[in-house]
Amino acid sequence: MSAEAMLLVGHGSRDAEGNQEFLRFVERMRFAFPEIAVEACFIELAEPSIPQGADRCVALGARRVVVLPVILFAASHVKVEIPLKIDQAQRRHPAVDFRYGRHLGIHHRIFEILDERLAGAEAALPPGPRAETAVLVIGRGSSDPDANGDLYKVSRLLWEGRGYGGVETCFIGITHPDFPEGIRRCVALGARRILALPYFLFTGVLIRRMRDRLRECQLLYPEIPMRLAGYLGDHPSLVEILAERRAEAVNGTALMNCGMCKYRVLLPGQEAGQNAGAKVCEKVELNALASSGR
Repeated sequence: MSAEAMLLVGHGSRDAEGNQEFLRFVERMRFAFPEIAVEACFIELAEPSIPQGADRCVALGARRVVVLPVILFAASHVKVEIPLKIDQAQRRHPAVDFRYGRHLGIHHRIFEILDERLAGAEAALPPGPRAETAVLVIGRGSSDPDANGDLYKVSRLLWEGRGYGGVETCFIGITHPDFPEGIRRCVALGARRILALPYFLFTGVLIRRMRDRLRECQLLYPEIPMRLAGYLGDHPSLVEILAERRAEAVNGTALMNCGMCKYRVLLPGQEAGQNAGAKVCEKVELNALASSGR
């Protein structure tokens, strides 16, 4: 067995199909990295858990475990929960070198996938100029403003140079603007066609909720054709991004965006609950420094 293992961390879903899609993607990663062990685990709602995944990697003989969050944006799971689980695994297995890689983040290869998904949805709409077509980017929504802000950056980058009349942003849960408000904004700004684009990796309860909301909005605006594009899904470009993230972790160049993290920087309106997260971040960082000898 290889001396290195790659532990891919999925979010986990109440929808079994979504979990299976993640596991099929893990199989794609195994095919791409035949020389190392590739294992899967979930943050919540499914098993194996992160501790179970870490222990499995060690049981397979790995002396180095690279933990990669298959997560789009960094919020509390990526910033606090996964590092804490890695810290605990390091204490259980002090002879093993655990490395934490970056989440997927904003990457140019993701925009190639988005362009594919939009092209497929646009082809299903009645013909019309892009200048009269709005794209509504739909995120999961987070209590972390840093993660929500990243979705707005994605929307802006998607608008640049593609000729769409506008690219709006909304969320399907936790924060606002919500999905119906996003559609209302597109209509108010003069859209004659609307492409709703889920910024999601895999299917699940929230994807079904989007379909329901889009049907409801279509009834409100029957004169404006709307289409829900596909989510990112099991795409080869995601393998390439994770290969980069693994290389960063192995080479010690993986960097987390701590400059806008609400667990490290006091942000207006985010005071509640910051202390507990900040203490976890500090503890993980101190343990990492101690283990590295710095």
